[in-house]
Amino acid sequence: MIGLAYCDKAGRIFYDESVQPLADGGVVRAVTREELVPAPAGTVPMVLPARHPRLTHGVARRRQTLAVMLPAGYTRLLLPAYDRDDGAPALPLFGYTFACAIDETLHVAAMRTDEGEDWQPRTFASGELELLVERRISASNGNRVLAQLATCSLEYHCFTAQNVFLERGEAALPVSPSCNARCVGCISEQEPETGVPSPHLRIAEEMTARDLATIAVYHLERVPDGIVSFGQGCEGEPLLRSIAIARAIETIRASRSNGTINLNTNGSLPSALQRCIDAGLQAVRVSLNSFRPRVYGAYYRPIGYALEDVFASIRLACDAGLRVSLNLLTHPGVTDDVDELVAMRDFLRSVSVDMIQTRTLNIDPEWYFDTVGRPTQPAGMREAIAEMRASGVRVGNFTHTH
Repeated sequence: MIGLAYCDKAGRIFYDESVQPLADGGVVRAVTREELVPAPAGTVPMVLPARHPRLTHGVARRRQTLAVMLPAGYTRLLLPAYDRDDGAPALPLFGYTFACAIDETLHVAAMRTDEGEDWQPRTFASGELELLVERRISASNGNRVLAQLATCSLEYHCFTAQNVFLERGEAALPVSPSCNARCVGCISEQEPETGVPSPHLRIAEEMTARDLATIAVYHLERVPDGIVSFGQGCEGEPLLRSIAIARAIETIRASRSNGTINLNTNGSLPSALQRCIDAGLQAVRVSLNSFRPRVYGAYYRPIGYALEDVFASIRLACDAGLRVSLNLLTHPGVTDDVDELVAMRDFLRSVSVDMIQTRTLNIDPEWYFDTVGRPTQPAGMREAIAEMRASGVRVGNFTHTH
């Protein structure tokens, strides 16, 4: 029996296995056992205020909807289905996943899509990370990139920022305070009228090539197969700073030949990307939410570019022999719409992308559906992932050094 997991107004979690909750996969429906896994370690339960769970027989009006955030390495399959009270506040920018109870155990609608030790949450002894940050900052001669990464490590708990101080894996190199998109669910800059706060503050200044290169060289000296990555969640679009990035890459490679230099980007400016490739860029991860121009434009609200420019950047990087990944912002009912699957298949079979990294799109589900529309025929997220793999593309969640 798939039973209801819910909250009271105080956020306490209860189970009622005498009733069955419904899920939202673009259409509201019953969930199947095959779509569920026991809640993995690192799952974070959340109460959805003024929202009441839908059941196979009505709505649980006196109960608050429970959703969860998934740990890294899992892909969300379904959303919680609920009725919202009039005047209910918009939900913060998190990834809301369906949860239920089976045999008095919390289960979630998700599938395991990757594993990676460098991306698992680490438990620090009291003051351990703070001490690592303090030591590095004190020896940095006022490096402004490192100061930003200290904030990202300690306040935002960013793994790639923490990796700089832990001297492991993929290290963050934030570079650009500006952006040429106005994403509806932007995590670093929200328009005040949305009523939804940004989880992060965007960097306020342009980082210099010298400061960027200094951090990258230090990291690669200590992590032989490490990755240094321009473009992070605390910033805008790095291709707007392609000259500084290219200079930093040249400086890095003048000192170190090991490791991988990566760029995370919206792929909006092919000529700027070419500049970085000419300087020695080796890998690129391009973010998008859809392979359909209308859906892409509704969410990204691009300024001075279009989805076809993003496709051109992906083709450019593939032709240049870079390791190319797509950072696909997934959302049940959009990613798996049959029209989306056709558009995705057509594009993936025209390029040589190495990997799709699925990312849960952090946004209020109703807000997103209002923005891009509900599906005509959702095929299911498992089918969407199977379609990616059938196109010859590896599916995961992390950047791997091998």
